[in-house]
Amino acid sequence: MLVLLPPSEGKAAAVGTGAGAALEVGALSLPGLTGAREAVLTELVELCAGDEDKAAEVLGLTPGLRGEIAKNAALRTAGTRPAGEVYTGVLYDALGLASLDAAARERAERSLLVFSGLWGAVRVGDAIPSYRCSMGVKLPGLGALGAYWRGIMDDHLPQEAGDGMVLDLRSAAYAAAWKPKGALAERTATVRVLQSKVVDGVEKRSVVSHFNKATKGRLVRDLLTAGAEPGGPAELAEALGDLGYAVEGSAPAKGGKPWALDVIVTEL
Repeated sequence: MLVLLPPSEGKAAAVGTGAGAALEVGALSLPGLTGAREAVLTELVELCAGDEDKAAEVLGLTPGLRGEIAKNAALRTAGTRPAGEVYTGVLYDALGLASLDAAARERAERSLLVFSGLWGAVRVGDAIPSYRCSMGVKLPGLGALGAYWRGIMDDHLPQEAGDGMVLDLRSAAYAAAWKPKGALAERTATVRVLQSKVVDGVEKRSVVSHFNKATKGRLVRDLLTAGAEPGGPAELAEALGDLGYAVEGSAPAKGGKPWALDVIVTEL
């Protein structure tokens, strides 16, 4: 099973005793993406080493985030750490990679792919520096990164999934960078987390960001810990049910489409 995750806006820097060696783009997973990564990295570094106001505008940075520009300008020499440590926030806190046992950690390094405006996608064990470049950025030379990565991902991601299923937990901006097609789409499941509340005797459901991110992180952790290897969306729904999740969803009406599963929660 291949699990697609969004990155986090906030990222831990590789500083102090935990700082690793400088970035080696060619050493990252999915080596077929190396040339595309180098192109984005080169333009991002040049942008941030030049006009600061222009860089802030392109990256959509508020005045309080201006420090990210200097950090981007130094990406080629900055210290690195595993991507699973660089990405932080609600989803990654709930996933808790550092506290997984050895077997679950090995499964995480094999099955998790984190999408990125800068790297395209990386595995959680890949050594990367902290950076700022969302998939929604439009670089002056390369254009919108979502569109830039789309064709490149089409050439490389299907082989990463192989004959297995894809669990797609990305946000909309990152989902735009690659959409499984054909038979692979039929082995893909997207997950929406809905909070259920009873108001005046009537159940109401809504999407709440914190519940969404925390639940997605927790369910990935539970699947990794249980060693679950569902062969398709129906088996995934069954596995999540066995793990205590309330799951609703069914096969799409038309072929060549992913399954849409709802996970219903009442509290974290």
